[in-house]
Amino acid sequence: EMQEDAGAASGGGGSKKVKGRGDAMDVETRGRYGGKSGVFESLATTEGPGPQRSVEGWLVFATSVHEEAQEDDVHDKFADYGEIKNIHLNLNRRTGFLKGYALIEYETFKEAQDAISALNGTPLMGQTMAVDWAFSKGPLRAKNSTRRRTSPSKSSRH
Repeated sequence: EMQEDAGAASGGGGSKKVKGRGDAMDVETRGRYGGKSGVFESLATTEGPGPQRSVEGWLVFATSVHEEAQEDDVHDKFADYGEIKNIHLNLNRRTGFLKGYALIEYETFKEAQDAISALNGTPLMGQTMAVDWAFSKGPLRAKNSTRRRTSPSKSSRH
């Protein structure tokens, strides 16, 4: 009896025992769970990066929106490029002013693309907005970052 236990403990011929949750590919647990646990559905993707459609439409993200802008101001600005399905303007609870961004939803890709092309870099109530896709698939395209990357230079050390 002692010989068999010693042989199993030293790895001689028995299956590997792991304490805790164990190995996911362990023979014991492989057949334990039926179904498709951990397997998720995915939408068909087209090749390459680009804009991603939301569940209901094409979302455009406008940043640097003036804090005193109202929903009508944003709607009037974006309505020239297609029928707007929905607008989200989040307010700061403390001040009651706009947080500085808006989400505008269009039914078609062309309407959203036209709005982005025409309104990116244009002013609303004297403040220049940045307008782009709210969702994108794949790696983000390279943009000129406004954030400066600084690293200590050797010449500045004394």
